Amino acid sequence: MPDMTAKTVVITGASRGIGAAAARVFVGAGANVVLLARDRDAIAELAGEIGPRALAVPCDVTRYWEVEAALGAGVAAFGGIDVLISNAGVIDPIADVDAADPEVWGQAIDINLKGVFHGAHAALPLMLQQGGGTLITVSSGAAVNPIEGWSAYCASKAGAKMFTACLHTEYGARGIRALGLSPGTVATDMQREIKKSGVNAISQLDWSVHIPPEWPAQALIWMCGAAADPWLGNDISLRDPEIRKAVGVGP
Repeated sequence: MPDMTAKTVVITGASRGIGAAAARVFVGAGANVVLLARDRDAIAELAGEIGPRALAVPCDVTRYWEVEAALGAGVAAFGGIDVLISNAGVIDPIADVDAADPEVWGQAIDINLKGVFHGAHAALPLMLQQGGGTLITVSSGAAVNPIEGWSAYCASKAGAKMFTACLHTEYGARGIRALGLSPGTVATDMQREIKKSGVNAISQLDWSVHIPPEWPAQALIWMCGAAADPWLGNDISLRDPEIRKAVGVGP
């Protein structure tokens, strides 16, 4: 695992699930964390649990000026930004295209895709100035597989995957490491929403098959090191047994 001592990691969607688990794991590895989410109470509680190496900044990733201000707060608190994890995401609307609410469909694009752009756009000048940094997007198998009822989620994740490839093409030679993590199905509130919908085969999965959020959190640390460099510009799948072995999680 890479040495994260005194590194500063910004995590969007940090109020629960993978984001909250990642915050705890990164701090355990010696990093500072900047917690971004719309739920100010949840991230304030998490920051209180973690202690002085955590900063909670309420932020809506669909609003660029809020993202830019949040990263600025991280720089003011800890001196720089070394890693940005774009984890904020929504699954709604779960509906066939003709039944989907256009406003809700567009909101999914704003969070899952535009939110990733907003984070990268705000982080790049800071990272380039200090000589480099790592941009990780929490991706999905839905980025490459069409799934019934998930047109907004699939389209936004596919867009974010291509955006990662574009980041690598444009900035890889300038010290920016851009890559994505496709974690598989994770035991989070999103899976409860999927289960409740009853739509497609994923909603029928038994809860026991979902991995704990601590597994992708651990993978995110591993991805900050040189061992993940062969995947720059692409997604790493935590379904791959060799990746799980390298990360040190699961069977």
